[in-house]
Amino acid sequence: MRLFLKKRISSRIFVLCFFIFSKMKNYFPTSVKISLVLVYLVIIAGALVRMTGSGMGCPDWPKCFGYYIPPTDEKELLFQQDKEFKKGQVIIYNEKLFVAKQDFTTSETFQDSDWKVYTKHDYAVFNVYHTWTEYINRLCGALAGLGCFVMAILSFSYWREKKKVVLLSWLVVFMMGFQAWLGATVVYSVLNPVKITIHMVMALVIVAVILYILHLVKPKSVQLKKDGIFSKLLWVSLLFSLIQIVLGTQVRQFVDNQIKKFGYGDMSLILAEPPFGFYLHRTFTFLVIGVAIYMFFRNRKLQLGFSKMNWVILLFGLEVISGVMMYYFDFPFGMQTSHLVVASLLFGVQVYMILENRSAKAVQGGN
Repeated sequence: MRLFLKKRISSRIFVLCFFIFSKMKNYFPTSVKISLVLVYLVIIAGALVRMTGSGMGCPDWPKCFGYYIPPTDEKELLFQQDKEFKKGQVIIYNEKLFVAKQDFTTSETFQDSDWKVYTKHDYAVFNVYHTWTEYINRLCGALAGLGCFVMAILSFSYWREKKKVVLLSWLVVFMMGFQAWLGATVVYSVLNPVKITIHMVMALVIVAVILYILHLVKPKSVQLKKDGIFSKLLWVSLLFSLIQIVLGTQVRQFVDNQIKKFGYGDMSLILAEPPFGFYLHRTFTFLVIGVAIYMFFRNRKLQLGFSKMNWVILLFGLEVISGVMMYYFDFPFGMQTSHLVVASLLFGVQVYMILENRSAKAVQGGN
């Protein structure tokens, strides 16, 4: 009787687990899409941070001035008598950041024994708009990390069928953690240009991996044809886009430095004497677009079926328009953010086309 009950319980547990895993599998593709959208949301938020110069709005990490929810008034960061402080909270005193050593209530005067100097850097400025822009960026990052973690949990439903899906999903979780650490190093370096570039490239790598996961679990319904030249140009076009993004990031750093020098009062001065990197970035655009146009017409001529080439041409057009607007119309509001976001969307489309090309059928005689 006991043996019968054990078998019955075991069978019910098996049925329950099978039911749960089958449901997880149904929700997994949606979780991948949500994770992708959330990562792009972080890219948009990061672009806004750069556009507004808010990168040091929160001078510490992962908290903001030692708070989970940052202050809205500079008075909250100044020394006051009879004010309670928690360990780790930050104040600005004598143009320096000080961190509370323990929980305490302040006396009439500033006591060195209660505080330690913040040593990661010497940037001690509070701007409520910059602080909350950077804080929202971090919230978006945390939300994206949570979304990727949920995706990784749901990926276990593919363990027996496609172990690669599970491994890649958890790789994304690891990379999100690494990306958060990179964000901290950017803050500690007071926005070092090289680290900002690495931070941006890492975001694109995460996008590429999520797209690969989506490709693995998405039903293959569209019949595509594979052409050798077109296949090679897909990789060439992606490489050119990455080079453009890196060059653009360096130009962006020059713009940031010019804004610090001249302010936002007269944006016509920002690119009055552009560096060599700007001309390289602008000239390289002709090569990138030339390759894309050739691919567009080859795709139509051979009827390869890559409908996303229309998106590539559209996104390249938007990139050119936003670049022209910035140079000739003195950086209209939102153009810098649009330029970067469109570039990251273009990268995503190009990556997914490469993945689609892997399962395409070879076509003979294309030239």
